[in-house]
Order: sequence, then C-alpha cells, then structure tokens
Amino acid sequence: MQNFEISVLDLAPVKQEKTIHDTFQDSLSLANHTENLDYKRFWLAEHHNMESIASSATSVLIGFIANGTKKIRVGSGGIMLPNHSSLVIAEQFGTLESLFPGRIDLGLGRAPGTDGLTAQALGRNPAIINQQFPRQILELQKYFSKENRDALVRAIPGEGLDIPLYILGSSTDSAFLAAEFGLPYAFAGHFAPEQMEMAFNIYRQNFETSEYCTEPYIIACINGVAAETSEEAHKMSTTLFQAFINIIRNDRKPFAPPVDTMDEIWSPMEKSMVLQKLRYTLIGDQSEIEEQLKSFQEKFNVNEMMINSHIYDHQKRLDSYTIFRKAKDAVLKS
Repeated sequence: MQNFEISVLDLAPVKQEKTIHDTFQDSLSLANHTENLDYKRFWLAEHHNMESIASSATSVLIGFIANGTKKIRVGSGGIMLPNHSSLVIAEQFGTLESLFPGRIDLGLGRAPGTDGLTAQALGRNPAIINQQFPRQILELQKYFSKENRDALVRAIPGEGLDIPLYILGSSTDSAFLAAEFGLPYAFAGHFAPEQMEMAFNIYRQNFETSEYCTEPYIIACINGVAAETSEEAHKMSTTLFQAFINIIRNDRKPFAPPVDTMDEIWSPMEKSMVLQKLRYTLIGDQSEIEEQLKSFQEKFNVNEMMINSHIYDHQKRLDSYTIFRKAKDAVLKS
C-alpha cells in the first residue's frame, strides 16, 4: 500500500434555514481548518441551477478561498470546460495564479454540471462535446505556454504560468483521455462509483509520459462522514442520503438536517439506488474510518483521496475532517 495524500472537495452546500452567504463563510472556515490540518488541496465544483449547491461561479469562489488561506492549494474540481471559452478560463486561472502563485489547480470536466435545459442556456452543443473537450484542453495548454507569446490571441494573465491541469471523470472515457494527454486523473467516486476501478486500470495501462506528468497520478473523490461514535456518524450521514434521494426525485432543494431513520423517507428501490451510488462512502468513528481507508487504499492504491463531506452541522463537519486526518496518519503508521 503506497503513501497517499488527503484533500477536500467542497460543493459549497446550501443548507435549509441558511443563506448562501453562510455557505461561503462555512467554505472558508473549512478551508482554514483543513489547511491547519495539512490537507493537500481544497477544490470547488462547478454546478448550475441547483438550490443545494452555490459554487456556480467557481473561479470567483476559488479566489475568495485562496485569499482567505495561506498555503493550501485551491482549485476546481472541476471547471466544466465546454460551458466556457478556453480563452476566458485561461485568463481567469491566469489571474488566480498571478494573485496566489504556486497554489492554483485547474481540474477540467466535460459534463454540464446541470440539467439539459440549463446546459442549453450555457451555450453547450451536445453534438460536438466529445471533440470539443480534448480540443479545449490543448487550447488551454497553448494559452499557458511561453511559446504563445507570438500568437495573435494570447491569455494575459495566463501566458507562461505553471498551472497544473487535471482531467476529471465519472466514466472510462475520461480515463483514456487523461492517459493519452499524460495528465493527472481525478475520478468522481462520490457519485459515480460503478466504473471507478475499470477507469483506474485503463488510465494506468494506457498512460503516456508527458512534460506535465512523468507517471500516472490518481485522485479518488469519495464521500466521508466521521464522528466520535459510529452511531452519530451514521445519523449524520442521513443528510447525504437525503441529498441523493432529492437527486433521484429531481428535487434539488437545500440540504436537510439529519434524521433518526430513513425508513419513512426512501422506498426500498430508492434505498438500493442510493446505497449503490454511495458504495465507497466512508462512515464511522475513527477506528472504523481507519479500517475503511486502509481497505480502500489496498483495493485502489491511489495517490490521493479527496473527501467530500455532506454534514449539516458545520462544527461536526470540521470535526469529521479532523478525524479523517488522524485516521489517515494512523493508517500510514501501521
């Protein structure tokens, strides 16, 4: 079992009875907390038209978090690139890197991060997405290169800056692309675990060394809920279960507080669907989290685990990340 880093994926979750301003302040608090715990990076994910997620203006929010922290890497997990002009993203992240040198990551996905109607409003063309996404990655690399200084179209700021690119995915398509481009790969195991093992195998087997990455680098994004007791952790996890039920029902309302039992909320079919989507979710007290981390790493042998934590109470969310840090250290010492 190789050493691994731990990081944070934050969806800027909006909770019932809370404002979006509260959400952003909680995100900054979490970033400060995990920075003090030596988490490697703090990523924010682009979503649109969802009452439960406030990270739609991802670049703006990255700037807010980076400005309120000192050393933790901050980035996108990810920018949904076909929603944007490559030049605009190059300029935005060039600006961020110029403001916060050596701390900005650019994770890139091809999904819309929303429903079909909103994707249309974003100007996406589904017919060309599979050709557009790889082309846009190449465009970004060109805009960030020093060699682009003589081009007629330049990214200023952005040109000549070392901004790491990561390919995000929830299927095997992205694994082939990340391997071909020789870029680090992050998989969305927190909501699409079905193809994760196959995607990692494809990425490792097909990886081509590049100037950006000399060997495969894998980040596994997973859900995590940790507490002082196993009973408390499992109750806290009902916020996550309710969030997935809302997705199944196409009801993207703000996140709900935990409940004593889910039996009156989900049907047997919905329960099966949710548990299938959350098969790699880590839930428990510190000793249980240690065992689950160890088991996960023995199975997947990733370079980094990125923890997404749907916990309603903010202090308990902070405490959960503290427990994950202690559990990770204990696993590596054992």
